[in-house]
Amino acid sequence: MTERNQLGMTPRDHLLEAARKELVEFERRELEFRKKDREERAAEPRLPLEEIKIH
Repeated sequence: MTERNQLGMTPRDHLLEAARKELVEFERRELEFRKKDREERAAEPRLPLEEIKIH
């Protein structure tokens, strides 16, 4: 077992590294999606200005 660790990364290490890379990429895409969604919602009017009637 120690020979395997001394030679390089174990299969488990490879899986952990791949999972970490996928998580980093997912988080980046999620941040981009949230930013775009926030910008789109900010551009939408919130009050129905046409329906407001002042007496």
